[in-house]
Amino acid sequence: MKLVLIGDGQSPHLLKWARALAPEVDLWAASTRGFAPEFDFLIPRRQRLSLDTNPAHGGGNIAVLAQLPKLGRWLAEVDADWLHAHYLTSHGTLAWAARKGWRLRAQIAGSAWGSDILVTPNQGAAYRWLTQKVLQACALCTSDSRHMTARMQELGAGEVMTFPFGLEEMPRQNVRKTPWLFYANRGLEPIYRPQLVIEAFAAVAAQRPEARLVVANDGSLRGALEAQTASLGLTDKVEFVGRLHPQAQGGHYARARWYLSLPESDSVAVSVLEAMAHECVPILSDLPANHELVGPDAGQGVVLPAPARLPSLLEAIDAEAAGKANRAWVAEHGLFAPAVKRFLARLNELKTKKPN
Repeated sequence: MKLVLIGDGQSPHLLKWARALAPEVDLWAASTRGFAPEFDFLIPRRQRLSLDTNPAHGGGNIAVLAQLPKLGRWLAEVDADWLHAHYLTSHGTLAWAARKGWRLRAQIAGSAWGSDILVTPNQGAAYRWLTQKVLQACALCTSDSRHMTARMQELGAGEVMTFPFGLEEMPRQNVRKTPWLFYANRGLEPIYRPQLVIEAFAAVAAQRPEARLVVANDGSLRGALEAQTASLGLTDKVEFVGRLHPQAQGGHYARARWYLSLPESDSVAVSVLEAMAHECVPILSDLPANHELVGPDAGQGVVLPAPARLPSLLEAIDAEAAGKANRAWVAEHGLFAPAVKRFLARLNELKTKKPN
């Protein structure tokens, strides 16, 4: 099977898909930007196309659309069985337009990432129309939560496979947990609401003087968050460590007992799965997809209604038992390779059918 990934070649998420697919298919890739160096070990340069643009998820990507003729001509020469587009309202649009404009025989598989389905279609009629067209053009879609799958189907998607964008392997967990150590590593941007992370931790620290918080990652709100921390008298309890390499990230997961993720919109986040695999207890915002991670048929943790309620909710949890249960749940439900095997099996079944 010849498959072309279409996405952002500098994204670690697309790289993860490439690592999973490269041993299984004849893999090609087109990137709206360039490619991370790791792609050199997965896909030969002759099987890659860089459009060298700088797309923004918020829209207005005229420069990306201007590269459509270059992409269309290249795809016509590749003559793939499948175009696998990642992030539907940008790269899915490119796949749809190229297939239509150059009359490609390839079918489209579209992988939704979250805001392309949960946010973008709500920004106006044009975005909603475009999202619907792309979903209808896909012979198969993937979604990482039941909540997002339902939304995709409301927008006109046909067949959708639902599986988390899970872990490539289970991490080692041989470090003793620090009982009141909290960790947060979502982007320091408004959509992730890191200010609520600080508020929630402050409520705990008021009752637990030994509590500490490590904030990883970076973003436009970092200065405001550092000022917020100082105004709350938490400077000696909160450490901002910036962006981390995976090994350093793993060390923080391993030591922390609690993991904070409180965005205003989200699907099933890989970072939450990583934390759970490291026996952390997640503290999550009250979103539909988070109830798929924490609940009667999932892992153990807290879906937080308000920051001030966190101390009492944590007191009711056997954190050590919850951490072990979370690791076991991820091992059973949250690994990526088995899901990719199912995805490829379905692509093979659909390959002989007439393209939509």
